[in-house]
Amino acid sequence: MGLRDELLKAIWHAFTALDVDKSGKVSKSQLKVLSHNLCTVMKIPHDPVALEEHFRDDDEGPVSNQGYMPYLNRFILDKVQDNFDRVDFNRMCWTLCARKNLNRNPLLITDDDAFKIWCIFNFLAEDKYPLVIVSEEIEYLLRKLTEAMGGSWVEEKFEQYKMRLNSKQQCLNAWELIDLVGMGHFSKGMDRQTLSMAITEVFQELILDVLKQGYMMKKGHRRKNWTERWFLLKPSVISYYASEDLSEKKGDIMLDGNCCSLPDKEGKKCLFYVKCSDKSFEISASDKKKKQEWIQAIQTCITLLKVGRPAPHHEARLKRRELRRKQQAEQEELELRMRELQVANENKQRELEALRKKLEEAAASSAEEERRRLQTQNQLQDLYRMEMEKEKMVRLQMEEQVAQKSSELEQYLQRVNELENMYHSLEEALEEERQARQDEETVRKLQARLLEEEVCKRAELEQIHLSQQETLTQTQAEKQELERERLAKEHALQSAVEQLSQLEEDRQGALQQYEEVMRKLADAANNTRSWKDKVAHHEGLIRLIQPGPKYPQKITNWGPAAFTEAELNLREKDWQEKKNRPATPPSQ
Repeated sequence: MGLRDELLKAIWHAFTALDVDKSGKVSKSQLKVLSHNLCTVMKIPHDPVALEEHFRDDDEGPVSNQGYMPYLNRFILDKVQDNFDRVDFNRMCWTLCARKNLNRNPLLITDDDAFKIWCIFNFLAEDKYPLVIVSEEIEYLLRKLTEAMGGSWVEEKFEQYKMRLNSKQQCLNAWELIDLVGMGHFSKGMDRQTLSMAITEVFQELILDVLKQGYMMKKGHRRKNWTERWFLLKPSVISYYASEDLSEKKGDIMLDGNCCSLPDKEGKKCLFYVKCSDKSFEISASDKKKKQEWIQAIQTCITLLKVGRPAPHHEARLKRRELRRKQQAEQEELELRMRELQVANENKQRELEALRKKLEEAAASSAEEERRRLQTQNQLQDLYRMEMEKEKMVRLQMEEQVAQKSSELEQYLQRVNELENMYHSLEEALEEERQARQDEETVRKLQARLLEEEVCKRAELEQIHLSQQETLTQTQAEKQELERERLAKEHALQSAVEQLSQLEEDRQGALQQYEEVMRKLADAANNTRSWKDKVAHHEGLIRLIQPGPKYPQKITNWGPAAFTEAELNLREKDWQEKKNRPATPPSQ
């Protein structure tokens, strides 16, 4: 249903309310006031000159709905944009029509609840005037209210009420629907507050497009503190308020096809992220179940935005209407077939009657003719009985085809749900594999940095050793001073050796981290491979990209694969000999 059709339904109620004598016409002065109010509420510039010119004629009498529609379409509906508050628009039209039609005495609900039911009626009503709501949509609304109140749906009770609606063609107008809900026929045992809360919940879902709401904790962007907020999820935005009365709005999280909702990387039970193009939001639910419900609801909105589909309840309403159209077309086809069979049956009855009269006229002629007449009549009766049996078989076959089509529709919907669940699972597996690759790259960079530090320390050790050799060749007169310097340098050398040992331990820890990351990467690849096997049974909708094998390389102090193992052992042995060789004092 487009914006124009939605607005026309509320305007139709207002126009009908102004028609006091039910003649189908409204005075021009009242239409001028109505037009001015519509322009004000929908934020359209009001043009009183155009209004006067449109209604300028010699006749000062009232104007019909057909006469008002050209002005309404040209000067109001063609200029309207979706930048006004629809609740205020509906409340203005409700004020005009409720004063005349609403019977408040027997109702158990408030005027505000009656207004919400009136808005829901306009949403669920058929696109035909006068507006009515069919029994299927009545059942849908009553089921939603019962679920919101926490009650159980009684199918037999509604079937009894549906049988009483047969005289009214199984439909209600807006005021009859308000009486049905307000008198509590289907909410016995529930108090008024519970019924009011249920009406508000259904109103927010169907009219305000609120898919989910509730309290959660949100982390601030500046102070980094956690504050409790009331969140409202709509198809394209997540709004959060200071409390559930919606009096103080704190901000919006705009959703688009590039957003995503992810659980916390550190594995915290109730924390999850909402990542948008410009920033990320950290949110914490009250328990793990609500966290998963919010993640699933947000991901559903993002998926709908990607494919350009409407909110679930809008799509469900379109499917119900399409199903009703198909059932109505099949019913009309079946009725046409039955009428054709009935006409054929009547024709055959007339033929039998004419034949019977002819046989009665010929009965007096002879007994032989009487016997032949009886035989012919019996044959015709058998033929008629066979035709009737064929007609019954055709009817049974048509009923079986209708049941088969309903079963195929249910199987198709179940198949779609299974594919959607599989798609979400595959996305989670691919996200785990991507995270494992990022951890592997981080460990590689850390290992390279440790190796560079180790090379620098070895160069410093060699410089210190050369300085010691040069110091030993100096004069004996400086021997004592040189001895002290040698002791200091040996102490520095010992510290460098300890630092080298520490670097070796760090390198071993980095290698262990690298092996842990490789293990995680292998686990992620196995998970991806298992999902690939599952997808292969579903016609191969997705191909997973598997990482290639990675073998550990030889790591030395001079970099990856700088020496062979024999060369490395030879260099280590030579360095140990130079370290243990005593220093030779210079000859005097």
